[in-house]
Parts: sequence; C-alpha cells; structure tokens
Amino acid sequence: MRGVGTVLALVVLATVVATFARRWRIPAPSLLVVAGLAVALLPGTPRIEIGPEIIGLVVLPPLLYASAEDMPWRELRAVWQPVGILAIGLVLASAAAVGAVAALVTPLSWQMAFVLGAVLASTDPVAVTALGRRLALPPRVQVLVQAESLFNDATSLVLVRVAAGIAVASAAADWGAAGGGFLVLAGGGTVIGAAVAGVVALIRRRTEDPVLETVIALVTPYAAYLLAEVSHTSGVTSCVVAGVVLGGRGEKLTNARVRLQLHAVYGTVVFLLESVVFSLIGLALPAQVRALGDGDRAWPLYALAVAATLIAVRMLWLAPLSAVVQRKGGLARVNWRVPMVLTWAGTRGVMPLAAALSVPEVMKDGTPLAGRPLVLVLTTSVVVVTLVVQGFTLASVVRRSGMALEPAHTAREEAEARSRLAHAGLVRLEELAELEVVPEVVLDRLRRGLTARLDDARDRLAGHNGSDGAATESADRVYRQLRRDLIAVETAELQHLYDGHAISDTTRRRLQRGLDLEEARLADV
Repeated sequence: MRGVGTVLALVVLATVVATFARRWRIPAPSLLVVAGLAVALLPGTPRIEIGPEIIGLVVLPPLLYASAEDMPWRELRAVWQPVGILAIGLVLASAAAVGAVAALVTPLSWQMAFVLGAVLASTDPVAVTALGRRLALPPRVQVLVQAESLFNDATSLVLVRVAAGIAVASAAADWGAAGGGFLVLAGGGTVIGAAVAGVVALIRRRTEDPVLETVIALVTPYAAYLLAEVSHTSGVTSCVVAGVVLGGRGEKLTNARVRLQLHAVYGTVVFLLESVVFSLIGLALPAQVRALGDGDRAWPLYALAVAATLIAVRMLWLAPLSAVVQRKGGLARVNWRVPMVLTWAGTRGVMPLAAALSVPEVMKDGTPLAGRPLVLVLTTSVVVVTLVVQGFTLASVVRRSGMALEPAHTAREEAEARSRLAHAGLVRLEELAELEVVPEVVLDRLRRGLTARLDDARDRLAGHNGSDGAATESADRVYRQLRRDLIAVETAELQHLYDGHAISDTTRRRLQRGLDLEEARLADV
C-alpha cells in the first residue's frame, strides 16, 4: 500500500507542477525536475529508486511513439543526411570526448569513463520534444533536432553495450563486433517496427470502433518495443519507426471522430508519463548521491565538467556542418545562430538515465562493478543540469537568434490555407450545381457557409496590413463568444430535457457530443 500511495502522490505532484508550468509558460520538464529535487530534499520523503524496467518498458514506448508519430515526412526527407551524420558521427565524438574528460578529472577507471561517455552521447527524444513543443522554430530546424534525438539512440545503445561489456569482463573493445551489433540493433529494429506498422495499418483500416482503435493505438508502441527486445534488436528504433510510418498515414487509417478521441487519449497519456518521469529524475538524485563513497564527494564539479564537454563538442561539430549545409543551400553569408540554437536544444533526459540503469551491477567474477554509483549520479546530474539550464533558457536563445517564426507569419499562413480550402469547396459545389444532383436548398446552405469562411479568411489576410483587421478580429471574437454562450444555453436545455425524461441517454450523449465538437472548433478558430 505504501508503494501505491507513493505512486499516487507522485502523479498528483507531477500533474500539479506540469499544470502550473503550462500556465506560467515555463518548460514543464525543467520545472518538474526542480520540483522533484526539492521534494526529495524534504525531511521524511521516502527514498525513490528507479528500476530500468519502469523507464524502459512502461514509460519510454508511448513517449517515443508519440514523438515519432508527429514527425512530418516532407521535412524528414529534407534533413535525412545531416540527421545521419549527427546520429552516428556526433554520438561517437561525444562519447569519446566525455570518456576522455571523465577519465582525467574523475576517479572512474577508463572502462567506466567510456561507459559514462556512451550513456550521455545521445540527446533525448522525450526531453527534446517536450521542450520544443512550444517553440516557434522553422519546420526543418524543429524536425532536425527531433529526428536526431530519435535516431541517434541506436548508436548510443550499441556503445553502451560495448562499454558495459568491457567494464564487466575487463576485456579489450571488439569494434568489429560493435559494428555488427549496430547493424543488428538498428536494422533489426527498423524491420520489426515497419512490420508492426504494416500489421497495425491493416487492422485499423478495417476498424471503425473508437474504443478498439484507442486500444490498438495504446498497444502499438509496446508491441513494437517488446517484439524488438525479445528479438535482441533495438526496441527504441522499432518504436520510432512504427511511429513515423503510422504517423505519416494517420489520416488514411481513421475518420475524424476517431482521430479526435485518439488525440485526446494520447495527449492525456503523454502528459501523465512526461510529468511523472521528469519528476522521478529529480527525486532519484539525492538517493543516488547518498550511495556514493567518500572519494566521490566532488561529483558536482565532475558533472559540470561533463556537461560543459557535451555542449562544447556539440557546438564544434554543428558549426562546420551547419556552414556546409547553408552553403549548399545557396546562402552567401553563413548564419552562425543556427548551430547555437541546435546546440542549446540538444538536451539529455530519460534515455541516458535508462541506459545508465541498464549497466550491470556486478562483474563476471561476482564482485560489485566499481564506479557504477558514480556513473548513475553523474548521468542524473548532467540530465538535471541540461534540463534546468538549457530548458529554462532555450526559449530566450531562440528569440535572440531571430529564428523564431513570428505570430503574424503563422496567422497569415493559416488564413491563406483557410481561403484555399473554402475556395476548393465552392468549386466543388458549382460542379454539383451543374449536374443538378443535389437540391438547390442544400447547395445554397453550403454555399453560404463556404462563402462566409472565404470572406473571413480574406478579411484576416487584409487585416494584417490595414486598420480593418482589428475590427474584423473583434467581430470574430464577439461571434465566437456569443456562440459559446448559446452552446452553454443549449447544453443546459439538453440536460433539462434529459432530467425530465423527454429524451434517452443515448440521444443526450449524441447531441452533447455534437455541441462539444462545435465548441472545440470555435476554440481552434
């Protein structure tokens, strides 16, 4: 019962903190880590220990899948070359640099320093997605950062397995086996993820039950992850591939009603899991520190040295790569603010912690693996440093770089799209009118609605350059507010009819859903 109570208290704490983070426009992961650390330092707080199965099996699959499902195919195809370079080259460079620094400045042996470098070599997709969700970055830059964090984990996991094997067996590195292991992990995970996505797509095409669709969507990431892990390939890669494939075909698999429900359910699941896991990172650090020996008390300095090394290597790697990409794109003058934003967006998070927890506790001869507690502390503390320092300042860095998309640009793009959609609908209506297959009264009703949308879109576009825009926007706000008030009146009357036994519960639910959908559309306008 105590364990259940701790979990419930953690969920409540994480939800409250994440809610305030959204209200205050503060990055939720950063505030959650700080809150977890503050709670862990309070007297009487139970000791929190994170098992690798909790993160690897319960938390990671749905979060990875959700991040991958939002990956747009068009932008991903445009940045696949730099993503490949970063996912392999930068991971290897980061692991080597961190290993060298850790071997020089910490008490770790060179084997355990290599383990630490491999653990921290890759950026974290969960943290990157959560931090970048509210940033108005250009689409290709946003996709580059997210895709790198999703696809560099296979390289990092291979390095962790090689490094852990060296530390446990006290043997030399077998780089030939490491290369083969990378192909098996990444290639096998890709094949299994694509196969799972294909099977799920076939099932979802033949399913229209919203409840069944929701269950399938929730089970898919776990199926992809477990099948890959059982096959001794990369569950992370399998989950990411399944999410990317299904995300690019989502509109062809379900109808609008199911998509609305899936979006709501998955949004809730992701919110809860992200809130809990980032709180756990802060809660776990004090317990890990207490497990250290007396010779490891300088761990804060070690953590700062490792974090600085990661940032420096990332900048040194991204600066020339960004220059080459911009030159190929035809830019006469290289923009050095791009690598700065990309560097600062490369945070660590859940994946490095899961990798560190997977390192064996004992060597082959049965003796405890020396240095493992310090590796755990340094991994968690570096994660905390990057989430807090980079997380709290990332929005400011993006604003100062001048790369953030202006709200006016986004609003104009949306208005132009609304205008094109309304125009396409009107063209189709005229085609139907010429065929005389639809009653004129129906055509007139549809035509009035589309014309109103077209006029509104044109007014929005004109409003960005003239004084009429404020009046149009004000009138639009008044209309939406009045319609919301009317919906509230209709909702009350619907409840009155139900309470008076004038309608059945089925009818009440159907009509209430229609009112809810209309209110949701008004909120999205």
